[in-house]
Amino acid sequence: MSEPTAPAPAAAAPLLTLSGVHTHIGQYHILQGVDLQVPRGGLAVLLGRNGAGKTTLLRTIMGLWQASAGSVKFDGREIGKLATPDIAQAGIAYVPESMAVFSELTVRENMLLAARNGPLDEARVEWIFGFFPALKKFWHYPAGNLSGGQKQMVAIARAIAEPRKLLLVDEPTKGLAPAIIQSLIAAFRELKETDTTILLVEQNFSFVKSLGDTVAVMDDGRIVHAGAMRDLVDNQDLQQRLLGLSLDSHQ
Repeated sequence: MSEPTAPAPAAAAPLLTLSGVHTHIGQYHILQGVDLQVPRGGLAVLLGRNGAGKTTLLRTIMGLWQASAGSVKFDGREIGKLATPDIAQAGIAYVPESMAVFSELTVRENMLLAARNGPLDEARVEWIFGFFPALKKFWHYPAGNLSGGQKQMVAIARAIAEPRKLLLVDEPTKGLAPAIIQSLIAAFRELKETDTTILLVEQNFSFVKSLGDTVAVMDDGRIVHAGAMRDLVDNQDLQQRLLGLSLDSHQ
């Protein structure tokens, strides 16, 4: 008689689940029934052409725009009707494409405002300086005097000033020099090794190929594909069908 087979371990529940999410902005119906799961741990990439609804999806998760229908669950809790500060308190941080910083405040003061639970953790600040040494150099400079790339560093540093469960990042490499992009890659790779899950909207395909664990593709307000990043990178026919291009042609 054969030994009984041990049951396979259950897959970890997704950290974030969107089910049938619709978002209207004025008269415009932007998200049209989005279903998306973001696995716990690692980095998930959201692709799609301009106007597909990617930024609206991030802003809906963050509560900046309210879903008109559907469910948004984070770590097993429904957050679709919560206010943005409550969503942030639950452990989600958002880095918008606009590189939102307080221009009149110094880099240090921008970071102090991001520390919700007391003074800045000096060890964590030094860890952040390891990715973005320019921030140490400009620590006492007004953030408004920095370059676009340096402001992007401040925006990301603010989002990770304290440990977060989920980091939402919108087009972080847009307009950045290659050297700064390499710093971002190093930062995201190390964040992936912590307890931080990342959902990244990005159009720099070389960047996402090197980082993404999973990928979802949006079109006309819906998710039209979801799976492993490796499967999309290895399948040029699928790239062409979903995105109208080959990732290899966009380095």
